[in-house]
Amino acid sequence: MCLRRFELQKPHLLLPEQRKAEILFLLLKRRESAAIYKEQNRPDLYEKEVAEADILEKYLPAKMSEEELLIIIKGIISRVGAKSPADMGKVMGVATKELAGKADGKEISAKVKQLLGS
Repeated sequence: MCLRRFELQKPHLLLPEQRKAEILFLLLKRRESAAIYKEQNRPDLYEKEVAEADILEKYLPAKMSEEELLIIIKGIISRVGAKSPADMGKVMGVATKELAGKADGKEISAKVKQLLGS
């Protein structure tokens, strides 16, 4: 059964992580749609998507600052024992789980690459 369908039927049974993942998924869809509508010069639909994304964002944890993100990723790198760019997959696996909803995947990836020296 699809998570979204399940959520509509019994939202109280979802774990907090599942709710956060669902909200993040919906938020990313709204941002993607907003970008497309902006490209196609559809301000009415663009504004609607942006407004919905703003509402969804309120249900997610606050975004981390660059300094906080850097500190956490350094900790993950030392915990995982990563030494080179070849270990990026190990670091990203742990980092994306720990930082879900708190930082964008692109930001995480950029910081991991920077710290591992790729």
